[in-house]
Amino acid sequence: MSIAKLEHDVIEEFEFFDSWLEKYEHIIELGKDLPLIPENLKTGDNLIKGCQSNVWLHAECRENKITFCADSDAIITKGIIALLIRVLDKQSPNDILKADLKFIDTIGLTNHLSPTRANGLLGMVKQIKSYAMAFSLKNNTNDG
Repeated sequence: MSIAKLEHDVIEEFEFFDSWLEKYEHIIELGKDLPLIPENLKTGDNLIKGCQSNVWLHAECRENKITFCADSDAIITKGIIALLIRVLDKQSPNDILKADLKFIDTIGLTNHLSPTRANGLLGMVKQIKSYAMAFSLKNNTNDG
């Protein structure tokens, strides 16, 4: 499924909720369903910079599709990374690099996060794009 379709699905899903309390509860539930990063990958190399809480993110690329796993020690942050992974998991590096992730603003997430959490969200997106850039360069090097 394309990133644009997944973003559309997330936007529609969040339209069902009347209040931000309900949306936060949904984000927390998404975090509970997150495929967790194995304990041996909870290293400093996988720790996202800029997050107030600890967020670990690991990525692997097989057959030009990136698979992510993550964890966080904060429930909201865990839900946010789960939401990003839901949209970007099993996508090609180039598609991830091109993704504008408008759904974040469309559902109002940026406006309803504290400045430190908004900073953490930015750090998560940067790290995901960084992985995509690295895999894209590696794939291009292997092709040549």
